[in-house]
Parts: sequence; structure tokens; C-alpha cells
Amino acid sequence: MYKRIIDIKNRLDDANFLLGARQTGKSTLLKELFPDTIYYDLLNTDIRKRFQKNPELLREMLQNKPAGTLVIIDEIPKVPELLDEVHWLMTNNDIRFILCGSSARKLKKQSSNTLGGRAIPMFFYPLVSAEIPDFDIYRAIQNGMIPRHYMIENATRRLKAYVDIFLKEEIKEEALVRDIVSFERFLEVAAICDGEILNYENIATDCGVSAKTVAAYFQILYDTLVGYEIPAYTKHIKRKLVQAPRFYYFDVGVVNYLLGRTNLKRGTDEFGHAFEHLVIQEIVAYLGYTESTEKLSYWRTYTGIEVDAIIGDARIAIEIKSTDEVQTKHKKNLKTFAEEHPDARKIIVSLDKMTREANGIEMIYVLDFFKMLWSGQII
Repeated sequence: MYKRIIDIKNRLDDANFLLGARQTGKSTLLKELFPDTIYYDLLNTDIRKRFQKNPELLREMLQNKPAGTLVIIDEIPKVPELLDEVHWLMTNNDIRFILCGSSARKLKKQSSNTLGGRAIPMFFYPLVSAEIPDFDIYRAIQNGMIPRHYMIENATRRLKAYVDIFLKEEIKEEALVRDIVSFERFLEVAAICDGEILNYENIATDCGVSAKTVAAYFQILYDTLVGYEIPAYTKHIKRKLVQAPRFYYFDVGVVNYLLGRTNLKRGTDEFGHAFEHLVIQEIVAYLGYTESTEKLSYWRTYTGIEVDAIIGDARIAIEIKSTDEVQTKHKKNLKTFAEEHPDARKIIVSLDKMTREANGIEMIYVLDFFKMLWSGQII
């Protein structure tokens, strides 16, 4: 249904890790691109148990395959011991692998074989606007961009199942935390903090746990690819800048469910937060898929003046506003930023359909911005 942008075939190496959150479409895409490839799905209980008991089975099945044979192992983190066999087959038989997973935590925790640095990571994201014919931004803001959620009008039930099964249950299964009740509360508090500057002490108070535990909980979200940080832009000229990072869940629909945000209405703070998240989500995916060396950060002074997205070394500054009409007041922060970084390209992304430029500030309708982004006209 959707033509995904990631160019897996032309990025294949001796081995590739394809990493992305659950239900973003990794397995579907791999089966579509490589229908005749040897494929092991470790979500299949029987296959997983056999490999857990005897990892050497992989070598026995593949050691006589021709050099260059491609093998896909889905959910490799569930049996990280297989990586020793993968390494042997790569080295001795020139077998190539795509190793798919939704968590890097077990691989890190068990100090698994890293394949001698020969495995190239590729990151997979929820849908992006350029992959969807007749893209509906209001559906995206409400449902998020996980394929199964975006495709239906009301995704609340699917979002509930996703959070309850793929987030909470997976945490329980891997025994990553002992106090699941506290962790469930943390997921909700983290949603409140979505797009905000992290303060572990405040979050710890809200969750009833220590700041150290909160830091560990966030690391779980990062390792399971459910969330990420955007660092602060720290190169100051005159104004003192905030240094702490911002946190985002990987998909705005998950945030909406955790916060009980349904039927978001334009003009409300809740809609504005979701709109900003979606734009950031799109920028993050673009930088990842294009393997850009540009860094994404945000800029905020200690007096509270901020710009939502900074690309590179102040090369581009982007403000995100859900307004239907960009006015002078919406340009204030970019003008302040330009006082210290006059050469920056300055952009306001909004729901104002009249894309235009005035006094060095580009005001771009969000759908125009997305088209320009994916055609390489922004970054």
C-alpha cells in the first residue's frame, strides 16, 4: 500500500542491522523486497526456541550455501547468541545478512558479537508524508504514522493495544524493570514531557521513584527505539542557553494515547503540541533516511526564547506553529535568533496555506514544507 522511502537494496553490505520500533513495517518491507530470500522469523516461538537451544543450527543450515547468499533474521535481539554464528558465516562463507530488530537493549546488555564492525546500521521510522498518497495531515496528527494506525479513521483501539502489548508487555517479558506499575506511570509522565526539556528530578517526583531510576527508564525507551532525545544547541554568542536535551516519543499517536488526547481541535494547546511533534518526527526521519551529517538540535535561552529546530551549525532555524495565519508575533523568536546567527536560513512551518517570504523569513505551509523537505529543498 505504501512505497517506503528507505533504499535498502542499494545500501546492503556484508551485514546490515535494520532497527526500528515495533509495527513500523520492517518485516512487511523485507518480505516485499526479498520474497525469495532465506528468512528466519524469531517471533515464531518454535523457531526461536530451537535457535536458543542450539544456535549452531544456523551454521549447519547455511554453511553450504553459495557465497553472496542473502539471509534475513527477523527480531535478532531475541536470540543474540546467533550473532556468533552470523559472524562465522560472514567470515568463512561470505554469507550476507539483514538482521532486523526493534530493540538494541539485549545486544548491548549481553555484550553480543558486534560482527567485527562489519554490520551497517539502518534505522526504520514510522510512515512519512512522502510515502502516503493523498496524505491527510489531520489524520496523522491524531493517529500518528505507524502504518496500521494511520490507515484507519479512528486508531484509539489499535493504539491501546500497541501500548499495552508492544510497550508494557515487552518490558515485562524482557524483565527490564521490576516495578512495572512505576514504569507504566513513567510512560505517562514521559508523554507529558514529550517535546519538553528533560528534568529528571521533577519527573522522579511525579513518578515516585529516584532520579537515577528515571534516567534508567529513559534509557529503556531509547534502547527499545520508542523514544529519542534532541540535544540543545549550545554555541552561544551573547545569550546564555539551556543545555538540557528534549525528549520525544518516536510517534505522535503513542503520545496522544498516553495523554488521552482524542479528537484534537485546531487552536488548542494539545493540537499545537501534536502538530509540532509531527513536524519534528518528519525531520528526524528525513535526516535518518538520507544519512545526513547535519545535526538536529533546538535553541532556547534562559529567558525562555526558543526556536524548535536548528539544523547543523545554525545553518537553518525552524519555528513550528499550528496557526492558520502567520503574524508578526510568530516571527519574534526567529528574529532574536538571527541577531546572533544572521546567516541562518529562517523558516516558519504552519497551517497558513499562503507560502511566502518576507524580511528574510520563509513562511511555509506544512504540506509544502514536507514536499520541499523530501525533494531536498530544505536540508
